[in-house]
Amino acid sequence: MDQFTINLLFVGASFALYIGIAIWARAGSTSEFYAANRGVHPVTNGMATAADWMSAASFISMAGLIAFTGYDNSTFLMGWTGGYVLLALLLAPYLRKFGKFTVSEFIGDRFYSQTARIVAVICLIVASVTYVIGQMTGVGVAFGRFLEVSNTTGLLIGAGVVFAYAVFGGMKGVTYTQVAQYCVLITAYTIPAIFISLQLTGTPVPALGLFGDTASGEPLLTKLDAIVTELGFNDYTAHHSNTLNMVLFTLSLMIGTAGLPHVIMRFFTVPKVSDARWSAGWALVFIALLYLTAPAVGAMARLNITDMMWPNGGIEGGAVSVEEIDNDPRYDWMATWKKTGLLDWEDKNGDGKIQYYNDKSEAMTAIAEEKGWVGNELTKFNRDILVLANPEIANLPGWVIGLVAAGGLAAALSTAAGLLLAISSAVSHDLVKGAINPSISEKGELLAARIAMAVAIVVATYLGLNPPGFAAQTVALAFGLAAASIFPALMMGIFSTRINNTGAVCGMLAGLVVTLVYIFLHKGWLFIPGTNSFTDADPLLGPIKSTSFGAIGAMINFAVAYTVAGMTKETPQEIKDLVESVRIPRGAGAAQDH
Repeated sequence: MDQFTINLLFVGASFALYIGIAIWARAGSTSEFYAANRGVHPVTNGMATAADWMSAASFISMAGLIAFTGYDNSTFLMGWTGGYVLLALLLAPYLRKFGKFTVSEFIGDRFYSQTARIVAVICLIVASVTYVIGQMTGVGVAFGRFLEVSNTTGLLIGAGVVFAYAVFGGMKGVTYTQVAQYCVLITAYTIPAIFISLQLTGTPVPALGLFGDTASGEPLLTKLDAIVTELGFNDYTAHHSNTLNMVLFTLSLMIGTAGLPHVIMRFFTVPKVSDARWSAGWALVFIALLYLTAPAVGAMARLNITDMMWPNGGIEGGAVSVEEIDNDPRYDWMATWKKTGLLDWEDKNGDGKIQYYNDKSEAMTAIAEEKGWVGNELTKFNRDILVLANPEIANLPGWVIGLVAAGGLAAALSTAAGLLLAISSAVSHDLVKGAINPSISEKGELLAARIAMAVAIVVATYLGLNPPGFAAQTVALAFGLAAASIFPALMMGIFSTRINNTGAVCGMLAGLVVTLVYIFLHKGWLFIPGTNSFTDADPLLGPIKSTSFGAIGAMINFAVAYTVAGMTKETPQEIKDLVESVRIPRGAGAAQDH
């Protein structure tokens, strides 16, 4: 059986499972559509939350970014996992006790303002749409390779599948679909990692293999450091980036995680307040299985790729020949991925070999001139392909490649569904019912939610065709927007009785607008290529990149909110009493349901 057929079987079977679950769990009421009737078990919810959050950025892109940068990109691991600790301790139980369907509804009620609710909806939509662009990018990459279709066709197929199970199933359908998707994605991620760890270190646990020895007896990371520095790249295990930017980026990811509306919504689906905290704990357990494996996947893949490009023991042994790439079955993956446009090479000096090295390194310039090299000849290696190509690079069985295809799509589609549900809930529940037509029937509200989701899918698919960066980089921008706009409002709403409606609205708008402008200045207005004034290589504010600015935006949000609140009318006593009651642990089993 050829590889294309195997891919079709794995992907087709997983899609049939998702759609079948959606039909079985079809939402028949707004409670089921928004919050799965508040009947999801904490373990089930933890698994669904893990799938909702471990998106294409985690599955497809993160290990690739770590592989080609090393220690400096460990910020993705620290920021995203640290954010879940914040979410479990500071937000999840209190928001569940408040008993609303959406984040915007909580903000509207806590700050006793329809304006605050609408501003929260705007913040939510901006962050969620930016996030979903990254998911659609991952869908296009995965489909383009494994189903051998164009990026555009892949996006359209993925959008159709999401439409089928998210629009009809709502939160109930999405929850149980995400449980299935978690099982698929974690199996698809860990099995290749186990194979590769055994090949390189003889250790079946990738996280231990990362610190183990290779067959030559040399520690894996020591060997990797030696190889990449020989080729003019930075030490893999050393810190090279700006420390201030690194701290701000980690903080931005942490508080962005705690402010993501599609993740917070998951904690509205459990029966009790205590279950919300347990859900967050279980989500961390399920997330840890992938996040402890990702650094090993990145390092081992980088070592494998470098060894394949220099198969005779480094520079002195000579680079791989064009003839080997064309005729040796071990290099078939390169020709396959070249068809997608995400991998390319060129014999620039006509010597019949493909030299892969850092041609920006001053140390390599003299070596290159001496040997007659005219530049790095592995001219393109999209970071987003690394995890998907990993089984082929390591020459693993065809069924493993098919499993990874299904896993990559599960990761992207599960998060896309959660984001689209958050967008549709904000539009139908907070805008249509909350502001435009409060007397709308439940049936009418459900219809509005489904129409909003359909429109959001179309917009996300269109934007996914021209993303502003790799999947994980685009997602980092969304985390920054959530960090700057939503997280401070939630924190102040729960822990401060001083912040009034005017302060909250001004803070959210200030954080959102300043962060969005900073991002657009670096990534292009509305992410249109060529309209940017700065780049992340040369940022506007010293070392602070656009992906790190969310933490600055959050500080601006807090500062503006407290300043304005201090200059305007005090928070009403009944709202102060409400805030105090939400924070009281007693009665934690009796959350309100609205």
